[in-house]
Amino acid sequence: MSEIPEIPGTPREQLACAFRWLARLDLHEATANHCSLATAEGGERFLINPAGRHFAELRASDLLEVEARGGERPAGLDPTAWAIHGAMHRQGREVGCILHTHSLYATALACLEAPELPPVEQNAMRFFERMVVDHGFDGMGLGDEAERLGRLAGEAPILLLGNHGVLATGADVAEAFDNLYYFERACRSYLVARASGLPLAPVAPEVARKTAAQWDDYAWAGAPQAHFAALMRLLDKEGDDYRN
Repeated sequence: MSEIPEIPGTPREQLACAFRWLARLDLHEATANHCSLATAEGGERFLINPAGRHFAELRASDLLEVEARGGERPAGLDPTAWAIHGAMHRQGREVGCILHTHSLYATALACLEAPELPPVEQNAMRFFERMVVDHGFDGMGLGDEAERLGRLAGEAPILLLGNHGVLATGADVAEAFDNLYYFERACRSYLVARASGLPLAPVAPEVARKTAAQWDDYAWAGAPQAHFAALMRLLDKEGDDYRN
């Protein structure tokens, strides 16, 4: 790719598109889970989904814009969403978008005694030494638990929440979505290969690091943005109302 493609639409429309595709790809869980997008530098304000709405029905106009440093939880916002996303945006990380889901394969990996993702195929190599695992599950992400998760994430694109689920981050919706999409696929391939009972064949660490760096080059060339722009075009061709 010669230049990074521009993602069409407003930030609200982009986040709404992400919700629709998370539902279509079965990466959601009922009306739970939450995703946010910073609308101010430093994460002082962010967009997030209201409580009790299915990802498949969320539109751009449904999203709530809230203050990261606010005291009381805004009406209509899930308490865990307010706590976890508020803490992560409030801590001033250079992260624009946070996608939190209980996707099947990432969550299954999080349930293992040793929730590791060895470099057994190139999608897994994308996250080699770039995944943080939370081994300290202590409830549903309220209060001190939320602050702890925010500090733990650091700069890693993936925070695997032991006994819980996954958090994928990115500078924008496209990058966060691409991280979540490929991490879920990497977890699926690993767990299916592991379930075969046959010996696994992870590559050497130096090969995994080289491949991870090649993934970086691919991302810098605009692959996540091209991926997400295509998802928006597909919804637009169907006449989907996510932009409303």
